[in-house]
Amino acid sequence: MAEPKTKPTDASVDAFLDAAQPARRVEEGRRLAQLMREETGEEPVLWGPSIVGFGSFHYVSPSATSRTEGDWPKVGFSPRKGALTLYGLKDLPEGAALLPELGGYTEGAGCVYVKRLDAVDEAVLRQLVRIAARREDDPPRA
Repeated sequence: MAEPKTKPTDASVDAFLDAAQPARRVEEGRRLAQLMREETGEEPVLWGPSIVGFGSFHYVSPSATSRTEGDWPKVGFSPRKGALTLYGLKDLPEGAALLPELGGYTEGAGCVYVKRLDAVDEAVLRQLVRIAARREDDPPRA
């Protein structure tokens, strides 16, 4: 089984957020970190070089051909140049059902992209973060 590449680090979340580009991502990153801290009760941890994560869960992939497992943040984000990338918001059925109420976003395979934090409904975002924070470890597979 391959070792997951994205793991928690001891790197400074503040230093990572301060280096975000363009400049508005610094402020948006700080706002998101505070929002996620408030809603999860967790402190942010830098996962790999670019994901600010809150909490963690152990996952086991459902693939029948290769078993992959590891740890991943329950909820997190990366303040990327083109968009804020949000993780964990649609992983649970309750979150996926609420996601259309978020506002301006697009979706990737496992993430949600937001071009401007002000374009989303903060109350819905907070609810999505609370839902994601309740995620538990995946059950072991035989």
